Amino acid sequence: MAVVASIFIYPEKDQPGQELDSVGVSEAGLDGDRRKKSPVHLVTATEFVTSHPRANLVLDMADEALADLVGRRLRIGDVELEVTSLAGDCPGVYAVVPVPGEVSVDDLVTVETHESAAGR
Repeated sequence: MAVVASIFIYPEKDQPGQELDSVGVSEAGLDGDRRKKSPVHLVTATEFVTSHPRANLVLDMADEALADLVGRRLRIGDVELEVTSLAGDCPGVYAVVPVPGEVSVDDLVTVETHESAAGR
């Protein structure tokens, strides 16, 4: 089972990120974060340690498991994310925010099953 290991926002271009214990997430992305290619950038803890991407949510899960989530919906805290694509030239995945809310460190990451998605 995956959990949120760290949360970062990057308010200013080319400046270090700010680590947070919790944050509000709107359809535009994490509160206080400058807008980038996608509202949310997720990476695994291993990817974060090895390459230090400017990701928002660092998850304690296997790298391959995160990549396999493209096209799936995740629930983290109150927030629902739809993983849209691999991040491209850096590790991790990008996601949009169909259901805003709040995310905190140690929140569980729940992957929506195909059955629950069909019931929408």
